Amino acid sequence: MLPLFILYPFHIKIGGMKTLIIAEKPSVGRELARVLGCKKSSKSHIEGDKYIVTWAMGHLVELADPGAHDPKFKQWNAEDLPIIPERMKHRVIGRTSRQFSMIKSLMHRKEVNNLIIATDAGREGELVARWVMRLGGYKGPFQRLWISSQTDKAIREGFAALKNGRDYDNLMRAAECRAEADWLIGLNVTRALSCTYDTRLSAGRVQTPSLAMIQDRDEQIRNFKPKPYQLLEADFGGFSASWRGKSGGRIFSGKASAELTSKLENTEAEVVNISEKKQSVPPPLAYDLTALQQDANRALGYSAKQTLKILQGLYERHKIVTYPRTDSRHLTADIEPTIKDRLKALYATDWRVRAEEIQKSSLKPGKRLFDDSRVSDHHAIIPTEETVKPERLSAEEKALWNMIVKRFLAVLSPPHCYVKRSAELRAEGESFFVSSSRVTDEGWRNIEFIAVENGENERSGSGKIDNLKKGQKYKIESTRLQQKQTTPPGHHTEASLLALMEKNNLGTPATRADIIEKLLSNRYMERSGSALKLTPAGEEVLLLVPEQLKSAELTAEWEKRLSRIAEGKEKAGVFSSDIRKNTGELVAAVKSGGKDYKPVEFSKKPCPLCGRMMMPTKDRRGRELYVCRSLSCGYEEEPENRGGYRKPSPKERAVTRKLIKQYSDDSSDTFTLADMINMKTPGKK
Repeated sequence: MLPLFILYPFHIKIGGMKTLIIAEKPSVGRELARVLGCKKSSKSHIEGDKYIVTWAMGHLVELADPGAHDPKFKQWNAEDLPIIPERMKHRVIGRTSRQFSMIKSLMHRKEVNNLIIATDAGREGELVARWVMRLGGYKGPFQRLWISSQTDKAIREGFAALKNGRDYDNLMRAAECRAEADWLIGLNVTRALSCTYDTRLSAGRVQTPSLAMIQDRDEQIRNFKPKPYQLLEADFGGFSASWRGKSGGRIFSGKASAELTSKLENTEAEVVNISEKKQSVPPPLAYDLTALQQDANRALGYSAKQTLKILQGLYERHKIVTYPRTDSRHLTADIEPTIKDRLKALYATDWRVRAEEIQKSSLKPGKRLFDDSRVSDHHAIIPTEETVKPERLSAEEKALWNMIVKRFLAVLSPPHCYVKRSAELRAEGESFFVSSSRVTDEGWRNIEFIAVENGENERSGSGKIDNLKKGQKYKIESTRLQQKQTTPPGHHTEASLLALMEKNNLGTPATRADIIEKLLSNRYMERSGSALKLTPAGEEVLLLVPEQLKSAELTAEWEKRLSRIAEGKEKAGVFSSDIRKNTGELVAAVKSGGKDYKPVEFSKKPCPLCGRMMMPTKDRRGRELYVCRSLSCGYEEEPENRGGYRKPSPKERAVTRKLIKQYSDDSSDTFTLADMINMKTPGKK
């Protein structure tokens, strides 16, 4: 009889093979492990009989610094620009390198024969996993977990319908192109500006045109000149009506308004037209991330970043809302059968009555809500089927969750219906208008009130006009002129800036909040209450950057091309080639700019090394810091009020060495540093 190992050469049990799962965060990884029955836990992963679940802790890999391509690029020198590597290098991020090493070792365990990407189901999440796989040297087969909520049911269904990992290659290419474009343009233009004008400046592919939109609005306000005007209203006894000429109801001439009132004195008007129309206002669209951030900013005062952070907790920790970073305001058809369970999940909350009413109705929202063609990676943000326990939510979480639920119930409700009655009266050839509305069905507005454009909020005059009939005549008992003046547009808020960024296709729902925060942290704009205003530093950088980089149209076109790459409609290589060419053009434009420039002074604290005024900022840990704005100087200093003993920073030690060298001589006498600094410099009194 032949030996067993010859009869069965592949004698390893299939049950002994395992699949490695890479989540994006530890919290998500632990939830996946729990649902999959993995119980053997360690700091880096959780293991079961069939699966090993690990996590990326956000980004583990990033594009390498310029110095990794050539040591000379560690220094900022204008003559080295543009820095355009033929092939971009990557590096493991230092603070999370231990976790990367653990994932790499797990990838190469003998029993691991498959990998599942379970990072956030989107462009950035795809890149997180792919770069880890690339630097970790993983060459085996892999699949993709693509889910829109973190409930146990969604996780199980997702693992039962895993996608081929290669189906998302184009998504990864788009994400990589985006990262490389930001690196090439942001790094090169920032260095070109800083070296050319010897100051610390920052520019970027999305942040600069976004900042330019703040500047445009501020300039509109600054250059605005108010114009006085008047509105004329006539009193007909039981009702009043508003005068309207060929160009509207505003009268900009005092002489014209005086002549008009004199003309109408003691005259009679005839009803020349009566109309009554039934109006129907459909429910609002469901929330995508940007729309939710806008409403949360208006109603709750939350910043875009704050909204996303709270929303991420509702999604990951509480599991009561779907995937946050979506750009769709519609649902796919396969979600429709789950609506009843999502409504039942609200029964333990204050929304029970509304949820039950909708549950009992036979309403069919149709394509206004369920439209597969309007959904890209993820559908709109809606509640999950997870039973909600409001007492477990913080005040901020509950407020945002209530907004999402309110909108969810509204989009499932019938239209808001009313009857609008309008009348036109004419006296001495002049027209007056009055209208009123009568609600016939509150519909969705029973749940959520939103001002309706071109609807019943557009009223002329006031009073009851139900009995008005064509041909009736009414005496003008009196006229009244309202004194008004034109007003400038308001300063941008985060809500209005997000809307404009979305309209101009600047960034993505996932990145817009970070762009706003970066502009604030760089002190290029500031918050004043809810308003966003350009700072002198923002004016400074916009003065110096090339006009091309300020163009929202250019950046929007790049974003459209990235979307086409993700859809497989454009080659990534063509985009990368164009970005490299454009990078060179932008650097050349900065170098040849030759603009008059005087640095903005952020403080009255002079740099002890070069004398220029220093700028307050924060280090990577968020601690206060003062830095010299001169790039060639580079001095940094911690503020005196931080307290306690500390070691001098490398920059401070460098200053000390320079001062010693400056005031030292070859004398054998011993002096302290203080003595040398206090000595009179030759030739000076």
